[in-house]
Amino acid sequence: MAFDLDMIKTVYAGMAEKIEAARKVVNKPLTLSEKILYSHLHSDQKLEAFKRGKSYVDFAPDRVAMQDATAQMALLQFMQAGKKKVAVPSTVHCDHLIMAKKGAVEDLRNSLSASGEVFNFLESVSNKYGIGFWKPGAGIIHQVVLENYAFPGGMMIGTDSHTVNAGGLGMVAIGVGGADAVDVMAGMPWELKFPKLIGVKLTGKLSGWTAPKDVILKVAGILTVKGGTGAIVEYFGEGAKSMSCTGKGTICNMGAEIGATTSTFGYDDSMDRYLRATARAEVADLANEIREHLTGDDEVYANPEKYFDQVIEINLSELEPHINGPFTPDRATPVSQMRKEAEANGWPMHVEWGLIGSCTNSSYEDLTRAVSIAKQAVDKKLKPKSDFGINPGSEQIRFTVERDGILDVFDKLGARVFTNACGPCIGQWDRAGADKKEKNTIIHSFNRNFSKRADGNPNTHAFVTSPEMVAAVAISGDLGFNPLTDTLTNEDGEQVKLDPPSGFELPEKGFDVEDNGYQEPAKDGSSVEVKVAPDSKRLQLLTPFEPWDGKNITGMKLLIKAKGKCTTDHISMAGPWLRFRGHLDNIADNTLTGAVNYFNDATDKVKNQLTGEYGPVPSTQRDYKAKGIPTIVVGDHNYGEGSSREHAAMQPRHLGVKVILVKSFARIHETNLKKQGMLGLTFANENDYDKIKENDTFDFVDLDQFAEEKPLTLKINHEDGSSEKIKLNHTYNEAQIGWYRAGSALNLIAAKEKN
Repeated sequence: MAFDLDMIKTVYAGMAEKIEAARKVVNKPLTLSEKILYSHLHSDQKLEAFKRGKSYVDFAPDRVAMQDATAQMALLQFMQAGKKKVAVPSTVHCDHLIMAKKGAVEDLRNSLSASGEVFNFLESVSNKYGIGFWKPGAGIIHQVVLENYAFPGGMMIGTDSHTVNAGGLGMVAIGVGGADAVDVMAGMPWELKFPKLIGVKLTGKLSGWTAPKDVILKVAGILTVKGGTGAIVEYFGEGAKSMSCTGKGTICNMGAEIGATTSTFGYDDSMDRYLRATARAEVADLANEIREHLTGDDEVYANPEKYFDQVIEINLSELEPHINGPFTPDRATPVSQMRKEAEANGWPMHVEWGLIGSCTNSSYEDLTRAVSIAKQAVDKKLKPKSDFGINPGSEQIRFTVERDGILDVFDKLGARVFTNACGPCIGQWDRAGADKKEKNTIIHSFNRNFSKRADGNPNTHAFVTSPEMVAAVAISGDLGFNPLTDTLTNEDGEQVKLDPPSGFELPEKGFDVEDNGYQEPAKDGSSVEVKVAPDSKRLQLLTPFEPWDGKNITGMKLLIKAKGKCTTDHISMAGPWLRFRGHLDNIADNTLTGAVNYFNDATDKVKNQLTGEYGPVPSTQRDYKAKGIPTIVVGDHNYGEGSSREHAAMQPRHLGVKVILVKSFARIHETNLKKQGMLGLTFANENDYDKIKENDTFDFVDLDQFAEEKPLTLKINHEDGSSEKIKLNHTYNEAQIGWYRAGSALNLIAAKEKN
């Protein structure tokens, strides 16, 4: 299995020249992020156009990665583009559609049976269009990408918000919707608003119980879930150099939880070691030849305040282990304060499950540090008070840790080893008793902990921490347990204290695997037939969205006014709905069912203005659509945060919603709406959110004059006969307005291909 060495050589060959040209134009030292962005400009893009945080810029990414849940819709769209083969190296990874329940062997067998139709579709499409295919059980996309494809100085996009994990190997890797991936796979430029830059200076060195995970947990507490929106977070300093490559990956991975476009680290010796350990010595040799261009300029890091929009400094030597949550990944609590915080808030103190792994923390180092705690439990006669679950990040990791006896230790604690897949991290967990919706606590090393995220139970209080801290807290069964100071009673009635974790950055015997699960595509896929059964419940060929008629939209009804947090999970839930990710009409039946209705504080219960009755959001919207009535959705701040899933944009579009009007958008979701030919608008005055009443209707006054940097006017017609006009802002440029006119970005691509 090749890692595209020729492509990397090409990138590196032109990188130095492009960076020097950029430095002359901007006339200042450059951050690493700027170097990578400037060297990946699309050929038509001019440096002079850059306005950090304002200008849309066209880029030419080096590769595309897709996970199975989002790849279905992305590839269904690619099939409409009329291309014979992908224009850049691309891969599909089957990691989402595998339910965790009993254990790896049985769960994988059941998932192959339940989702075989989808896996076969993805395999055949990949084979036809020259896409590398990673079979079910091969591993979690982000760990597999880090082990095989990521390289310093590269640019990658992926149809998953945690694509940013590859920043641990010095990439600019960005999560996108499927339509963005289609653009790049079809050879089109990829558009991004030029990011702002946040610098995080790391001093000191991690020790004891503190892990790389604690860096991002601390940063999340500082910046919150929206503090990184529209920005790249760049880590630097001696503290950054002292961490492992996979530790860096963990930090970058959870950058998605602060809304960051991506996060990255400069190339250093830890990346060199990791590349060589994962059979990519040639890449390390190439990177060393241009090492100075794969990190920020010395002047930038010496005086970061001059070159970053915001600077955060963290002393790793003083950083305390953190536990974040519940219900949001930015509620950061130092472990020493957790008992006090939990008791004050009435959080359940008994921890029922400790879950280790996921794309965030499933490296060899993570598992060896966690098992060092597990081994102490065995040796010190401590019986775990919580159940254990383990999700290895890849088959290579699983095979290696099994060879080295690590899984044996977890087995002695009664741990359940799940398939090399996402599992509970994305709601693919058939947890016994979750349907009872009892109030309980779990602790995990995953990245997200929104309500219902892991097991579908809104009363599960999920907390995020490092793998070693998961092990310690799960052994104690006590959310308030502080392994730095507290003792535990063993089976002999003795008080014992856990020693700090220890582990190995890389396996002493090297990585090993018998079958990593990769399948090379056919060199000529023209004869490969992709079949989708007309009566399939899992897959549905797409019909192009209708273009805009150029007129004002009038008579719009309010579908829902969402109150508070409305993530992509609220708009298009995962869990059991993952099985419909390739069938737009079926999955549309979960549209906005998790959003809280402002007018009754209920979910999936909105007023149908045609009947006066309250009912589910999807069926209410289907009624409006059947009668040809346009609708609008109103939302709060950071609407669409969380996963990159474009279904959250496609479903309302499919059902006939015309406008999403909110206080502010999460970056990926706003782009997804634009790609699908939807109007994503924001209140010019946030207080106008309060003017929206349940029985209002809405008319655009000047949409027929839709233009770049020109606000729109919306007339609100109230039930009492009064009306008022409000101003709406948008960030559409001319190209994006073209998408809207055509009905979607894909419609434009297909039209150009025909011509």
